[in-house]
Amino acid sequence: MLFLAGLVLVAAAAWAQAFTSTPLKVGETAPAFELQGSDGKTYSLKQFAGQEAVVLAWFPKAQTKGCTIECKSLGEQAEALRKYKVALFAISVDKPEDNKTFAENLKLPYPILSDPSRETAKAYGVLKGAPVSARNTIYIGKDGKVLLVDDSIKTETAAADMLKHFEQLGIEKK
Repeated sequence: MLFLAGLVLVAAAAWAQAFTSTPLKVGETAPAFELQGSDGKTYSLKQFAGQEAVVLAWFPKAQTKGCTIECKSLGEQAEALRKYKVALFAISVDKPEDNKTFAENLKLPYPILSDPSRETAKAYGVLKGAPVSARNTIYIGKDGKVLLVDDSIKTETAAADMLKHFEQLGIEKK
């Protein structure tokens, strides 16, 4: 029985380690990515280099209450968010077809990126011991450097908070 308990503890530790990553730090170069969007297009960080900031709004799981509230908030404030030189993406480890359905159901005016391999999630430090990403928003400057890692997202005010961060970070308006 003691052996079985030890085996369970080892398995649990391995599980948590497989789904844990080191958070990014402000000033670091953001890891490259190339991911499929809910609109069927493929997006990469390098395509925005030198042109506009990139914001990755990580959420845990499509079609869940908190994630729906957060993504709707961003959609409802799309006009205000579009006033800035920012490529905005919601992003999760869900399969592309799940994020496509989620984006269509919410009629989102921005793409949701899919990272089912979790490679980008791990590189961006948003895996916190679970097979889904933590709710984090990562702000990346035109130069590819991390400007802010916001891990205190309030789903209901996600867009308003994002707009405040744009101002605080000095992100250019169009």
